[in-house]
Amino acid sequence: MDVTSAHREPDAAGPEPFAQRVSGQGSALTRAGRRALALFQDPVGAMRDRIESMAFDYPVPVVVTADIAMMVAGISAAALRVQHFSTGVPFLAVVVLFACYPLLFVFNSPPKPAIFAVSALTAQALFLLQPVSPDCSPLVLAVMVAMIAAIGPRHISLLWMAAAMAELLLFFMLGHLDGMMLLYLVGIVLGWTIGQILWFQRQALYQEREYQTMRATQAADNERRRIAREVHDVIAHSLSVTLLHLTAARHALETDRDVDEAIDALGDAERLGRQAMADIRHTVGLLDQRPSTLTPEPGLADIEDLVADFVGAGMPVTYSLTGETGSISASTGLALYRISQESLSNIAKHAPGSYASLDIAVTESEATVDVRNPLPTAPARAGRGMGIGGMRQRTSALGGTLAAGRSNGNWQVLARIPLGNAESCRGIDEKISSVREALTSLTRRYQEGM
Repeated sequence: MDVTSAHREPDAAGPEPFAQRVSGQGSALTRAGRRALALFQDPVGAMRDRIESMAFDYPVPVVVTADIAMMVAGISAAALRVQHFSTGVPFLAVVVLFACYPLLFVFNSPPKPAIFAVSALTAQALFLLQPVSPDCSPLVLAVMVAMIAAIGPRHISLLWMAAAMAELLLFFMLGHLDGMMLLYLVGIVLGWTIGQILWFQRQALYQEREYQTMRATQAADNERRRIAREVHDVIAHSLSVTLLHLTAARHALETDRDVDEAIDALGDAERLGRQAMADIRHTVGLLDQRPSTLTPEPGLADIEDLVADFVGAGMPVTYSLTGETGSISASTGLALYRISQESLSNIAKHAPGSYASLDIAVTESEATVDVRNPLPTAPARAGRGMGIGGMRQRTSALGGTLAAGRSNGNWQVLARIPLGNAESCRGIDEKISSVREALTSLTRRYQEGM
């Protein structure tokens, strides 16, 4: 049984579930007869369905193991009283001890702690009416207390533990128990402790479910924000360069009627538009649950082509790259590309006709991208988009900083992304995430196999 679910999906080709086989109209006695018939026809399947319907969130083997422990304790206690078989009391005690199981599986009684407690306490009293030495019958109470502590509230389990200890003390004072009384009481306390361990494990399972829901919601929100930034960057860059090409084409037709130059500019605009559509399809495809085409994300090596697009569209850009680029990870390379892309797109939109400089420097400790352009003479229209905010989010996600503003008559965007420790920490996080996913998958397969 999957410990994260209280219900098991029946196999399509397997037997009909126990609950469906016994459902229908009729009196309580008729329904009990149907359940008894289902147990006779398919005891394993019927017991599994009934145990899972109790909704204790314990795997079926755990519940079955506890029941087997109770049976072993009861049968062993009866076997030690072989000299009293003629009275029939040991057999009566075993019948009373196991009477709770027909109530649960045939008469569909709710699995309340009182059912287990009354049957165990009554059976223990019958056993102690015919004392033997040594005696293992107190193990019945120890198993009973463990089962109640595993399924019931703490105050209920403490109440029945006290009742079990009081019963042993009563028979001890009547002289029906040997000198191992202290050992019997310790066994009951240990049984309650084991049940509490299982109870805490179940509470931890519920808490983990809540954490998983919170983590899934947070991950979905982060992914939506990331995709929104990707779509914004793609559209902003493509439209900016496309508009530059269209402006060049219009200028060529208005001034010197140079049709060939206009056609080239329109062809470049068309090419960029198609590329933008492909990028948008790839990015939006991340929202689909089905695996999409594994198109690599742009990185540091693609910035040169990015600059070439702007230069080809008529925007003067000087580009320099210094340092050893082999230490740049894919995530850092993508951030450098998107920051450069967004900065150049903003220049084309807010300062048309001006030139820009793009300088990227890589050292052992950090990667720096510096984009500058002269401030336009006319006041730029205040933007309300995601440009600078998106760049700042990208940088901070990698542990870096980004500043954008006026600097010596220029508009400057300066981003610093740390390398080295940040990269190694991120690698450790990725390894931990991989191990966590592997353990989750292994646990799920193990639970499904149950």
